Amino acid sequence: MFHDRESAKTEPPRIHLREWKIEDVPDIVAAINNKKVQDNLRDGIPYPYAEKDAEEFITATLSAEKDAQYSYAICCGDKAIGSIGVFRKDNVHRLTAEMGYFIAEPYWGKGIMTEAVRQMCAYVFEHSDIVRIFAEPYAHNNASCRVLEKAGFQFEGTLRQNAIKNGQSVDMRMYAMINDGKAK
Repeated sequence: MFHDRESAKTEPPRIHLREWKIEDVPDIVAAINNKKVQDNLRDGIPYPYAEKDAEEFITATLSAEKDAQYSYAICCGDKAIGSIGVFRKDNVHRLTAEMGYFIAEPYWGKGIMTEAVRQMCAYVFEHSDIVRIFAEPYAHNNASCRVLEKAGFQFEGTLRQNAIKNGQSVDMRMYAMINDGKAK
């Protein structure tokens, strides 16, 4: 569906975003059934993560209202190695959307997620009326914060004691990208 720009020696491995397929179940189970991945996600995702959970996720994603969410598999070749989604808000925030993502641990630190975030923002801004995409990583997740910064998001502030994760009160950081024509 999406493809990254021409690769240079310093760029991450070639990736693309595409719609989920039921055949992705084993890949998504392997990626998300990892405590290190789960520790940086919102609650509500079962752990351990079973094939049934992945099937339900993929089915729900494929049947979701298209303009309300953009949710895709991050792929290297045919293998789904992660997930990225942009979810439209409502009411006065109807032109704003929240981004969430994860990638399998073997692919961390290779620039893949930064490229996926860039591709997703460009796609959403080009194919929707959304003008603001924001993300709220846990403040202790330096890698996710760096992904957003490298992808062109601006840090807007720290949301102090904004969540309870693993029984601890944690800060989150607010990042946003505005569709000013530069994200495309």
